[in-house]
Amino acid sequence: MAVWLVPLLLVGAILALAALFLQHRYGYFARRGILHDKPVWIYGNTAEVGKTKTFRDPFRELYTKYKGKAKFAGFYVGLRPNPVLLDLDLIKQVMIKDFQNFANRGNYYNEEDDPVTAHLFNLDGQKWRNMRTKLTPTFTALKMHQMLPIIVEIGDRFVDLLNKEVAKVKKNGEAPVEIKDWLSRFTIDVIGSCAFGLDCNSLKDPNAEFRVITRTLFTVRRHGPLAMGLINTFPKIAEKLHVKIAPDNVSEFYTRVVRDTVDYRDKNNVKRNDFLNLLMGLREGKDGGLTFNQILAEAFVFLVAGFETSSSTMGFTLYELAINQDIQDKAREEVKQVLAKHGEFNYEAIKELKYIQQIFNETLRKWAILPILIRVAEKDYPVPGTNDVFEAGTQLIIPADAIHHDPEIYPDPEKFDPDRFTPEAVEQRHSMAWQPFGQGPRNCIGARFGEMQSIVGLAKLLHNFKFVPAKETQIPLRLSKTAFLLASDHGIIVDVQPI
Repeated sequence: MAVWLVPLLLVGAILALAALFLQHRYGYFARRGILHDKPVWIYGNTAEVGKTKTFRDPFRELYTKYKGKAKFAGFYVGLRPNPVLLDLDLIKQVMIKDFQNFANRGNYYNEEDDPVTAHLFNLDGQKWRNMRTKLTPTFTALKMHQMLPIIVEIGDRFVDLLNKEVAKVKKNGEAPVEIKDWLSRFTIDVIGSCAFGLDCNSLKDPNAEFRVITRTLFTVRRHGPLAMGLINTFPKIAEKLHVKIAPDNVSEFYTRVVRDTVDYRDKNNVKRNDFLNLLMGLREGKDGGLTFNQILAEAFVFLVAGFETSSSTMGFTLYELAINQDIQDKAREEVKQVLAKHGEFNYEAIKELKYIQQIFNETLRKWAILPILIRVAEKDYPVPGTNDVFEAGTQLIIPADAIHHDPEIYPDPEKFDPDRFTPEAVEQRHSMAWQPFGQGPRNCIGARFGEMQSIVGLAKLLHNFKFVPAKETQIPLRLSKTAFLLASDHGIIVDVQPI
């Protein structure tokens, strides 16, 4: 045999084995008789995401195609076979009734090499349970009440600086403002202050270090989609290879900020009503208390999770209010009445903004920032009412966005209608029909804070400005095809008119 044939045969054998592996992998649902769409090798059912489709699109399509035909359907995220739950009762079983078997999300994290990723959102098993128990008291109504003055103060600063921006850009009676950018600066200042006790200065300076570094997480990826798919499919191998997720400059920045702030507070006996102070108070307690890396990870996720989700939700809200003036007028009138009664934006006043709360909830329905939720089966789980089994280790997908746009649940789903969230309307729907923060014991622990900062921000803006479509406003709004979280393609521009 010619020497050159040996490597050729070796390559051929490797390719043949790879083909057999992929053929077997992508036959997972077919072998079990589960409804699914034909996957594309390597990419699964996400081949068009980032090209012709947004991340939410294939899940909407699958839900629409198979809902009513089965309790779940098959979907391949890259190499991973994921059942997508189509039945609300089954979703309730997974998220609440049988939660003990579905407590994990299965996200990759690396405590040793990438400690900022080992936070509550990613942790699994007993590590998650221990951390959730420790952190739950930090998000009580009392703690939110203590943080509210910080949010109100930054809201006042926001209004003042936005007035100056409007005066600067106003031309021919119109002041087009990229409001999403301003909202992200507002939320980074709020969360930076509430989390770290620091003035991030983003409202005054759009190039402030805190904002620039944090935005890196959403604009610069350490790994491409294919690599991330492999990391999440084979997490144990990735961990052994010391794979990191967070960009080094982001990890180094937050490590320095948290360490310097903790050291300063310890040396000077500084106490403040913020999240970092609450975390520092947990250093001594059961199980030895929190380590520095745990404090770092939780402070990091508090900022990152609240920054993009809240600013995007507020941006979509102002977009909807700009093109639905009757809703905007009604919301502004509510703000005026509540302020006339209380004289300020205190905690009681915020709780009385019922219509703005409905608007906020409707935005979360129509513009679900996180299109899907994930739960992992810890043990084999016989699917109720079927002969199927979710095998241990299987990642289940709850298609929150698709459910939010189901016309049988929400008639005319593309219409923006806050009356969908009156107490009477909510009472008539299935409890799993609205999932912006998840459901059950693993719902978003920071939902109350995100809601509070968003409603304060919206109320402040509506009290001082009117928002109308500008010439540059996209109607309908174009969405980014490359972002995992729902995002507009080129910001959100509206005409801002001081009142």
